[in-house]
Amino acid sequence: MNFKKGDKVIVISGKDKGKEGTITKVLRDKNKVTIEGVNIAKKHVKGNGQTAGSIVEVERPIHASNVMIKDPKTGKRSRIGHIIEDGKKSRVSKVSGTKLD
Repeated sequence: MNFKKGDKVIVISGKDKGKEGTITKVLRDKNKVTIEGVNIAKKHVKGNGQTAGSIVEVERPIHASNVMIKDPKTGKRSRIGHIIEDGKKSRVSKVSGTKLD
């Protein structure tokens, strides 16, 4: 998976298509990412002796194939490529060629 925490991404399919946000968590084993403000679900939380029960809105993970990186120069969605410079591998945007790291 080419995504990292803090990347700005655009959702390309699903109920939140077109929304933009920042990745808050990457689940590499499940190939999913959690994006700030995207794929919001309501969760019923049971109360205990001190607090009352409530309904909380939480961000659920979305599959990595449903998001694309937002190009820092143009603002459009882009694929991620890799280049090797001085023996170090770095990520690069396919649209404008700018480095993402």
